[in-house]
Amino acid sequence: MPGKILFSIIESATHPDFSLLYKKLGLHEERLFSARKAINAMKKQPPDFVVAEFFYGYGNNYAGVNISNLDVMLYSLQKFSPSARVIVLVDKAERQYVDKLNDVFPLSSVLSLPVQEAQMEALLVDDF
Repeated sequence: MPGKILFSIIESATHPDFSLLYKKLGLHEERLFSARKAINAMKKQPPDFVVAEFFYGYGNNYAGVNISNLDVMLYSLQKFSPSARVIVLVDKAERQYVDKLNDVFPLSSVLSLPVQEAQMEALLVDDF
């Protein structure tokens, strides 16, 4: 499965570093530090996988229209890489809000932090 591209969208220190796992599985990891950078990158090279943290948009953090930090990026993903598998990482306290996002954008998987390497590997290997 060489040649498959995985975007790690890292927006906090809680995002686990599975770089060695990705490499072992033959995935090319693009480490991006904002959803905006991910959108620009997907225009050039659509990913096969996206691993991103979910942060619920309390109050007006996201202009009151979006559910989370991922909405705009997921809209772009539908356009540039509609078959990409999206794995969302979420703090247990915000897990209840991910379903709202999943109603709008089908997510492949949701994992509560902290995520174990075996959990991530099972999701990725399952796709090969």
